Amino acid sequence: MRKLFGTDGVRGVANLEPMTSEIAMQLGRAAAHIFMRRAGRHQVVIGKDTRLSGYMLESALTSGICSMGVDVLLVGPMPTPAIAFLTRSLRADAGVVISASHNPYQDNGIKFFSSEGFKLPDEVEARIEQLIVSDEIKHLRPTADAIGKAYRIGDAEGRYIEFVKRSVPRDLDFQGIKLVVDCANGAAYKVAPTVLRELGAEIEVIANSPDGMNINDKCGAVHPERLQEAVRRHGAHIGIALDGDADRAIFVCEQGEIVDGDHVMAALGLDLHAQGRLASQTVVGTVMSNFGLELAMKRAGIQLMRTPVGDRYLMERMLADGYNFGGEQSGHFIFLDHNTTGDGLISALQILSLMKRTGKPLSELAKAMTAVPQILLNVKVKHKPDLNQIPDIQQAIKTAEATLNGSGRVLVRYSGTEALLRIMVEGERDSTIREVADHLASIVRARIG
Repeated sequence: MRKLFGTDGVRGVANLEPMTSEIAMQLGRAAAHIFMRRAGRHQVVIGKDTRLSGYMLESALTSGICSMGVDVLLVGPMPTPAIAFLTRSLRADAGVVISASHNPYQDNGIKFFSSEGFKLPDEVEARIEQLIVSDEIKHLRPTADAIGKAYRIGDAEGRYIEFVKRSVPRDLDFQGIKLVVDCANGAAYKVAPTVLRELGAEIEVIANSPDGMNINDKCGAVHPERLQEAVRRHGAHIGIALDGDADRAIFVCEQGEIVDGDHVMAALGLDLHAQGRLASQTVVGTVMSNFGLELAMKRAGIQLMRTPVGDRYLMERMLADGYNFGGEQSGHFIFLDHNTTGDGLISALQILSLMKRTGKPLSELAKAMTAVPQILLNVKVKHKPDLNQIPDIQQAIKTAEATLNGSGRVLVRYSGTEALLRIMVEGERDSTIREVADHLASIVRARIG
């Protein structure tokens, strides 16, 4: 089992294992070794968010990478998707982001991008761990002029700003749109306001004064209440809340109400389809995407392909099958025509573009789908046997699906971190899905509870 890497890189409380300087340096050495796959000098881009501990981890990573004879390109606080882009733009061998995304400031994390700007597959992360545990590269110690150097890239912000703006047609601007943007006191606190102003929007900015300890603190995508109030107070057409590393965005309509990711996906998916730009007439969602999204896509002749929860699984399916648009309720949206990872700013520009082209407010665009009622139950379990090998549970699931008769769906899965079985039932009638969920839960409790 992997001890360092989780679902999105290495993450934990800063200065406690695994987020220590010592492990960061070892990660730098191991990653540098993995990515040295071409002739000549090698380069790795390092970016970070605004956490206090970013300085400590940046220095340790830089030391480890340089000790392997690889140069480091430092760009400072920048969104995670900016590092994916800059890694490609600078022709680097890899990119590294120091961020714990939406977590509080005392946490931090380290995640890697390949030279193509994609997050690493499990097998590469496992190889990095193996190099650290085995000590097999301990003897690799370049000396003299073979040691790596560290450079500060001064125009990184400008490069990314222009890249993001290119996702909007040149004949389109956002004049006449008043918006509030919440930067979460995070990595996009400079670039997000600049992009939106340069495209003509009238903007109010909140949570754009990071002090190393206020990232995600009562602000940003995980705490949109402040944004909702600001949208109402300023009479804005839309509110945009980024998270700490700006790879996702939450939207608030002109009425001050949150528009969740499924409704955003429905509006954008239908628009891409209408323009003939939706690859294979498919939108990629997750197992948690509301059944209402599936119904809305089906009515338009669009397939909703589901993956496990997590943007890396969305990306894997999109790359494997040639799809170009996917997302999840949490605000991760992937536009493969524009970037190689979720990008909160690009997502915001696509919604603003849709509003400007159609003249419709976000509240109306959100009506592209109607969410069906959903019940979530967590059942404590003593162990986690293969559900496919338990006939009673499989029969209960089949009975539940037959009861819904195509008007809903059932999802039964284990929690990845707790001793819980999660039961989700969606359907058009509250009473029916409650009955179905309760019956499933009783069977689970009797068999493995």
